[in-house]
Parts: sequence; C-alpha cells; structure tokens
Amino acid sequence: MRKNIFSQLFMLSLFIGILSGCNMNLYPEDELSTATYFTSETALKEYSNYFYRMMPDPETMYAEEGEHFISPIPSDLVVGIRDIHSGEAWWKKDNWKNLRKINYLLVNAHQCEDIAARDHYRGVAYFFRAYFYFDMLRHFGAVPWYDAPLNAEDKEQLNKPRDSRDVVFNHIVEDLDSAFALLPKTRTAYEVNAYTALALKSRACLFEGTFRKYHAGSTFNGGSSVYNEQLPWEEILTMAANCSYELMNSGYKLYTSGEEPYRDLFATLTPQESEVIWARAFSNDLNIKHNAQAWSVARTTSFTKRHADLYLMKDGTRFNQVQGYDTLGYLKVFENRDPRMAQTIHAPGYIQKGATKTYAVNMSMTTTGYKYIKYIMESAYNNWGGSVCSMPIFRLAEVYLNYAEAKAELGTLTQADLDNSINLLRDRVGVAHLNLVAANAHPDETMLSKNGYGFASPLLASHPNKGVLLEIRRERMVETPLEGLHLWDVIRWKEGQLFTLERLGLYFPGEGKYDLTGDGKANILLSPTRKSGGIGVTCLVFDQDIHLTNGTFGNMIAYKDMIFKWDENKDYLWPIPIMDRTTTLGALSQNPGWIDNISF
Repeated sequence: MRKNIFSQLFMLSLFIGILSGCNMNLYPEDELSTATYFTSETALKEYSNYFYRMMPDPETMYAEEGEHFISPIPSDLVVGIRDIHSGEAWWKKDNWKNLRKINYLLVNAHQCEDIAARDHYRGVAYFFRAYFYFDMLRHFGAVPWYDAPLNAEDKEQLNKPRDSRDVVFNHIVEDLDSAFALLPKTRTAYEVNAYTALALKSRACLFEGTFRKYHAGSTFNGGSSVYNEQLPWEEILTMAANCSYELMNSGYKLYTSGEEPYRDLFATLTPQESEVIWARAFSNDLNIKHNAQAWSVARTTSFTKRHADLYLMKDGTRFNQVQGYDTLGYLKVFENRDPRMAQTIHAPGYIQKGATKTYAVNMSMTTTGYKYIKYIMESAYNNWGGSVCSMPIFRLAEVYLNYAEAKAELGTLTQADLDNSINLLRDRVGVAHLNLVAANAHPDETMLSKNGYGFASPLLASHPNKGVLLEIRRERMVETPLEGLHLWDVIRWKEGQLFTLERLGLYFPGEGKYDLTGDGKANILLSPTRKSGGIGVTCLVFDQDIHLTNGTFGNMIAYKDMIFKWDENKDYLWPIPIMDRTTTLGALSQNPGWIDNISF
C-alpha cells in the first residue's frame, strides 16, 4: 500500500513540478532495510522524491527582499533589526534532516543493481546536497560539512567545528560536477537534470567569486578569523564563466514568441522549456497554489523609483539623460522605455491577461505608484492563495548575465561575449545593444551613487571595466526582479548600504487631478482635505492616503518616518543559533559581529 501511494505521488509530481506541497511520510531510516528497500529504481525514485521539498518557497521570489521592492511590512533584514535568533530559520533541524536523507541515499544506492537507475538518483542526491550547502554558505559562510548520515551516537561529528569556506565550496563544486556527470542531459523543467546542476554551478561560482572579491580582507570570507581561505576569486569566476558558457551552448534558447515574450515567460501555467531550466509549478486541481497575484492585487506592494529609473530608453540611452527625468509624471516616465519596464510594472495602457480594457493603477494599493505585474495572469487568479503560474528557479537569461559579469570582473570580456549574452536579452525586447568600448568610455556615474549598484565599492569604482560592469548590474536588475536573486546580489557585491536608503516613488507636482491611463480623464485627486473628485476619481489626502517628500508635492514615500539600518560589520552573514553553539560547547564559532553572550 505504501509503495502505491509513493508511485502516485511521484506521477503527480511530474505533472505539477513540485513535491513540497505533498505530505510525504517516508520510512524512517532506522526502520529501513537497505538490503531490500534500495534495490530497485522505484525505491530510489520514491525516496529521492522527498528532496524536491527543498525547492524555494515562491514567496522568496515574488516578495523579494531589498531596497528596490516594497512590501506592506518590511522584514527585519531589510530594516536592519535582525537579532541573534535570526539564523534559526535556516539552521533548523528539518534542514539538517534533509541533508541526512540525501546522505542516506548516497551511502545505500549501491544496493540497486540497475546501474543506470543507481547513477541517476545518486546524481539527484549530489545536486540536492550542493543545493543545501550553497544555501547554508550564503547564509552562514563556513559550516560543518557532512557527507555521511549521522546518528545520535556520532557525538564527535555532531559537535565538530565549522569546516572552512574553502572546504564547503570545493565540495559544492565536486557534488555539482558529479551530478552533471550522472544525470541525463535532457531538458526536463520539473525534474533535476545535468543542466540543472550546471545552472546551480553557474550561480554558485558567480556568488562565491564576487563575494570573495568584494569582501576581501574581511572575516566574512571565512566566517571566522581563524580561517585562512586560499581559493582565489579569479579561479572561482573562471569556473563561473566556463560552466555558464557550456550551458549557453547546450541547446537552450531564449523564449521570444508573441508580442510580449518577457511578460509571457512568467504569466504562464507551464514553464517555457526552451529557456526555463528548472521550475516550480502549481495546480488548481490539486489545490497547490501561491500568492504572487494577490500579493500585487490586494497588498501595497510596488517597485521603488530607484528600480524604475534603471530601465533604459529603447535606443539604449539612459533615462537619467532625459531632460527633467526626476520630476516626470506617471504618463511620461514610461515613454520610449525598455519594454521590460511595462511588462514588469503597471504602465499606462496595461491590460490584464484575459481582459480587453485598460485600467488605471490602483493608487490605494501602492505606496510608490510602481505596481508590479510580473506573474499576473487572468483575474480568476486574483484571490488570496489563488495563483498557479509556474515559478522559474533557473533560466537561461540568468546564465547569460552570470557569464557576462564573470568575464567582465576577470577583465576578459569581449564585444562578442556581450553579443552572445546581454545583447540577446536586449534583442528579445527590442532595446539597442550594449557596446563594450562605449560603456567603459562613458560610465554612468549615477550608478556609482546611491541611485545605482556600486556606490559603496571602491573596488568597482577603480575597475578598468567599471562602465560595462555597471551596465551588466543594471541589466541584471531589469531582467531578473522578483526572482529571488537581488538580496544575494547586494550581499555578494558588498552593497548592503543600499538597504538604508529611503524608498521613494512617483513624482507629483502638487494638489490637483491626474490622469493615469492617458485617455484624458482624471483617475485620482490629490488634496489636503477629503472631497469628491467626480465619478471615477479617487481622492488621496496628503499625509493620510499619500505621503510626498515635500508634504504637498514631491516623490511618494513608501515608509513614512521609518529608519533603515545596515551593519557592515555583521549583517552580511546570519548568526549561528545559540542552542547549537551551546550544544557543541562552543565548537561552532559565532559569525563576526553577532554577540550571543556565550563565553566559549
């Protein structure tokens, strides 16, 4: 009976692309007989089914943390008020339990005599072990490495200190190389394959290489001053470039169909498998859903002006070169811009999927005016917990960005490299190409200010590829918002001071009526008192419904009177939980800057 249940669950998982929504009660490992259980492909498949529960929560994507995106209540991380317990969510028992299950399969898979099946599911396990450790590395830096399932009596191993960042990262790379060698080289967006491993290696190597470069000399590189990391960032970024290039030439292609291919890439029930390497999918029939659509429709979620200003003009020139760009109204800020802007943010003329008419952005549900439409499908999915669009985890566009950034950091980027990566992304939406020589000759200096993504880094300011690196960072921001990448970009670039900036939105010159659709009819009235603006006009009262930087005029303020902080001496890593430090009698050292009052 149990095996029948497992088989049904697995077949369902192939249809919906996720497994975390299922209540999968596997045999406890101490009750399994490895001599009988792990002898078949079916058993390996059923057991490894559990690993897919590690796929990211959709909320970590559509509710992405950072200074570029507004949520109703900013997290403690973004505000800068995390406490010593903030690491517990990632160091929790269930996460380490996942690792134990992975290691348990790896040490017992040899019981299966079907070599092809055995290798396949060993490859799956290697991928998920690397996936687990990469997430731990991003959060905590150096952590203990375990490649065997531990039992309660394994006191020495359970109480061991952290392995160095070098050890952990090298094992991640080794596991991904093993996964790539063992897994099938077929495009299966819902199942782990060889290219999924290559995509994770591309992401992990870019993260680690740039983290080591921009955090050079800090204790964050090892998680503790006792570690002396040896692996140079250049070597790691070379790996990032090489594996990205291999994946770029593996048969995947950017999705370019239809009039709005970028928008359609995310507003779809099933992933566009030409581009999407790994995705998490959802199902109405199985009642496995998420909140990406309701998060936009029914919550005060928005992008900031900083993010909106990043989008170039269609001819490739910068928005900040437009006369009076800082005080343009809603109808003007979208004119002649990179089409990804209007395919990501509610713009004049926006029509929801399945509808026939445009409607004005709901200013009661945004604190900046830049409402997001990414992942938004037909109105039938507007209800809370009603979204079923697929969520891409890895896609070819990110690999292009990883490749270009790694090559630019290494100083080996060529125009041909840009034409085979960044400029393909621009071709999809009809934006002029990025030129290497021109970008480096005329860098956008505002990108080195608080309006950009490099203002805190003297390393970037002095880089010979400064101009093109800034444009690659811009491209990353406009291509991948709300995909769960931005927080980690800020951390690896050592740009945490971005989180301290005020979150601003659209500019309004003062009291009066405003047209938000371009049809010549007013949609909102800004006023110092509550009054009628007429049929179809919503009145917004200053300092009640809308907050502007100068009271009755200026840019919208998302979080009135809120102070944001970032501690450069501790906030790039999460703290090791107190309980685990105590249990190991201090063998687990604490991360820099976090004070837990344990005297070990």
